[in-house]
Amino acid sequence: MKNIKKIILLVFLSLLGCNQSKSESEDIFVGTGIYTNQNYTDLVLTQGAIDTFFITYPDNETIVNEVNHFYRNRNYQYAWFNEEGMTSSVPNFYNQLQSYSIDFDDRSFKNPQLDTLITLIKTDKSSPVLNKDRTKKMEILLTTTFFKYSEKVFSGTIDNPFNLNWFIPKKKKNYQLLIDSLVLSNKGEKIWEPANEYYIRLKNKLRTYREIQKKGGFPNITTNKRKLLVSESDSCIVNIKQSLYLMGDLKKNDSTIWFTNELADAVASFQHRLGLNEDGVIGNKTLRELNRPIDFRIKQIMINMERLRWFPEDIEPNFLLINIPEFKLHVFEGNKKIWDTKVVVGKAANKTSIFKGSISQIILNPYWNVPNSIVRNEILPDLKRNPSYLAKNDMEVLSGTTIVNPASINWNIYKKNIPYSIRQKPGKNNALGKIKFVFPNNFSIYLHDTPAKSLFNETARAFSHGCIRVEEPKKLALYLLRKDNQWDEAKINGLLDRNKTFAIPLKPTMDIYIVYFTAWVDQTGQINFRDDLYGLDNQLENEIFNIEN
Repeated sequence: MKNIKKIILLVFLSLLGCNQSKSESEDIFVGTGIYTNQNYTDLVLTQGAIDTFFITYPDNETIVNEVNHFYRNRNYQYAWFNEEGMTSSVPNFYNQLQSYSIDFDDRSFKNPQLDTLITLIKTDKSSPVLNKDRTKKMEILLTTTFFKYSEKVFSGTIDNPFNLNWFIPKKKKNYQLLIDSLVLSNKGEKIWEPANEYYIRLKNKLRTYREIQKKGGFPNITTNKRKLLVSESDSCIVNIKQSLYLMGDLKKNDSTIWFTNELADAVASFQHRLGLNEDGVIGNKTLRELNRPIDFRIKQIMINMERLRWFPEDIEPNFLLINIPEFKLHVFEGNKKIWDTKVVVGKAANKTSIFKGSISQIILNPYWNVPNSIVRNEILPDLKRNPSYLAKNDMEVLSGTTIVNPASINWNIYKKNIPYSIRQKPGKNNALGKIKFVFPNNFSIYLHDTPAKSLFNETARAFSHGCIRVEEPKKLALYLLRKDNQWDEAKINGLLDRNKTFAIPLKPTMDIYIVYFTAWVDQTGQINFRDDLYGLDNQLENEIFNIEN
């Protein structure tokens, strides 16, 4: 063994001496732990054996290439077996496959040959060297299954999330490093599934809901009353208590028909998790959510776990996150949420895009450069009916950078597009309010203040044309500038009062994630659900569960 290792090291040094390029050498050496004493074995495959396996059991080109690459890196030495038999990595990985199959009700990795071979090898006490054909087949089958499993678990079922309006980039997982870590050190579950904490939390809730499903799910709730209040009685309250007890909102179930104060607290807890008005009263909206079947919730969890596979595992410790269906902006510092604020997002006809950006500038007293679509569909018709529309709304017309008198233009000759741009002047009535947060992107999306403060009182806040309105813009601006000694609240207030546009560069920039999750587990351990605002859950469900439209 030691002689083999010395030979390999000499070859490696000679390659370095020949100034071999990185691209040529990394195929042999990159990211593998093979050149260590703990990984050597006398059991070796041949390229012919691998080729024969894939002739018998064809697979897609990506998987075949991954398997070949893995064994070339190992000089074709076995990974799952040594001279003493099956290593501990085999049952560890096999158990993980079993858990995945149960959690997701997914039989794509249920392989009768794998099951049979593992049983045979466990019960056959003879040396694996004496069962070369069986061991060889098992070795390649395990490696092939690992790459297929990893591709699905880490990258997701969907080949291209961009087709589902998800534009947050994610670094591709190095599956070669992953399998090498598994067969060498058995580091644990985080090797085999995304280490993103949000994924892990949601997976644990999936298991909880699977258990509820096994026990019959949530009872159906029917009532003739429009509302149920404290001190009232109704036969349906028995089922309401049972559901809330199963979900964990009701700590003790008394199984009576009376609407108690404890039940009101449990209802308010449920309403909080569902983003409803937290009044402790059971009305139509609350009853609708209570009657969601367990299968619906399980699918909702699985759909969002798929999205979490697209989400980066390692993210910056300080960032902003806006969850569109939740209508909230969260501020994270040191990977912990320190505060949040309400937001208004795009309505269904003007969806807010899902992407990552970096806030680079704060603009005080911004102009609003009206998008062409709004000029064409909303402002131009109003202009034709009322020539004073622009003056009443503090708007001005530009030709290039030159301000043009709107009275000099015959608006009636234009049907769709106009050869001018329109902007709204800074001021208290400006559609962007007093503060705008800029992060360059391809979607023309930014955060901003708004004069329409009353909309933040709504529970469902999808009213914008795509940009995101922030309830507490000054608080956010002060937070982003907290480390810059040039800025404090008094200075910002002074500039805001002048109604003159002023741009503040933000250094360093702040990363912002605009995401779409309809199920997640918060930092208190509570699972939250929201309505599928843009119908994206339905699209993803069709992809994951192969539903034909």
